[in-house]
Amino acid sequence: MHTVPLRLSKPTPNPLRTCLLGAMLCGLAACAAPLPKLAPSVPAQWQHAIASDPAKPSDLHGWWHAFADPELDTVVDRALANNLDVAQAVERLRAVRALHSTAQAHYLPSLRASTNDVVEPSANASYLLVGFDANWELGLFGRAEGTRREARGALDAGIADLRIARVSLVAEVVREWIELRTAQQQEQLLSRINQSREHEWQQQQVRQHLHLVASSAVDQAQAALAQSTAALAAPRQAVTASAQRLAMLLGQNQPDAAWLQPGTPPELGAWKLDSTPADLVRTRPEIARAEADVLQAAGALALAHADMFPTIGLGGSIDWSTDIDNNRKYATTPNSIVSLGPELNIPLFDWGIRLAAKHAKDHELKASVLAYRQAVLQGVTEVETALGGVQQQQQREQHSLLAWQALQRVDQSVQTRVSLQLGSPLERVESRIAADQAALELADARAGHSLAYVALFKALGGAPLPTAAEVDTPPAARSDQVQR
Repeated sequence: MHTVPLRLSKPTPNPLRTCLLGAMLCGLAACAAPLPKLAPSVPAQWQHAIASDPAKPSDLHGWWHAFADPELDTVVDRALANNLDVAQAVERLRAVRALHSTAQAHYLPSLRASTNDVVEPSANASYLLVGFDANWELGLFGRAEGTRREARGALDAGIADLRIARVSLVAEVVREWIELRTAQQQEQLLSRINQSREHEWQQQQVRQHLHLVASSAVDQAQAALAQSTAALAAPRQAVTASAQRLAMLLGQNQPDAAWLQPGTPPELGAWKLDSTPADLVRTRPEIARAEADVLQAAGALALAHADMFPTIGLGGSIDWSTDIDNNRKYATTPNSIVSLGPELNIPLFDWGIRLAAKHAKDHELKASVLAYRQAVLQGVTEVETALGGVQQQQQREQHSLLAWQALQRVDQSVQTRVSLQLGSPLERVESRIAADQAALELADARAGHSLAYVALFKALGGAPLPTAAEVDTPPAARSDQVQR
């Protein structure tokens, strides 16, 4: 028999078909849904836009320097270095970053070595298996993109949480410092009022002894003295509480002795707000946190969508086997085998579980977008409220200053009259008490103005930016920015 060899001709490459195949594979590799477009609704300008005396715009990352208080600056620096909440946020960020660096490793080739012992069902022999398994999941249908979005969102959330901790810390430290020094000043003024009340009581006792006043006047003076003495408890308690809270914010178990020494409250100097509502999207960390949640939710939806399609990859293995023990006359080992081929996992029917998961993730993404918009609105509301508070407290401080200055002039006039023996010493006591009470009100008004300023810059997200050691942001430009 004569056989004719069969020759198979090599097919001619088709450039168009090759391009279409490449385009299809690229589309499968990144067929995740586009990121949602965030369009924050913010006004064009602040309704309560104010500024004190003409000055340079206040530095958002060092706004407390407007108080010109070196002690306060030192306390803030110590708090940023030693606060335990900030330290926890730093460690959580580092944990997220450690996972972020290997997030895409799931879609790279992997190699695994293993051993196993196998017994034949007939119990004639047992074998030792040694092998290497290789696997490469291709991450098609948006799986790789979904994983990347989730990892980037988790990293952005960690950075935002650290910024939130630093903003809250700086605001709390400045607030406690203002309240500490204000309470010390109030204690001094109340002590002066208490001394005046005691002098008044003594004068009334002398007048009663001379039958110039009734006993009820003495009782009234004694009651006023007792009330002024009782009023001293509030500022003393406030000093102790503020000092202890400051110690906690600085990560120590007791306050510094220098804090308990009377000091002058920090006085707010010239400042100017030079930001717009649109800047909140960039500066307020709560908004950045909401944006990171949107990115994470988009990644989870992409993964849920990819679960609706097959998992495609490449796999291979090399296995060796040798007899451990057998009942055969002749051994047939060692043997080895090599395998290589595609891996395909096709979902067929699961009672709608994967579809329900996809719908759930879609609703969660929509909820995160709404939460982002809510975060923007909340930020605008807090800033507008704080601006209004600064205006009101500034006016209150101005009127309190006018009242104190007027009563100071009255006190000086009464002092002159008493020195000329044209007035009673009790008139001098009453005028001094009135002036001290006006000074007490002025101190409270100044503290309210300063605290409103603190609330404003906390709402704006003002704080020093995290250091490079804390954030360790890679220099590469971000490609996962949610569209605004």
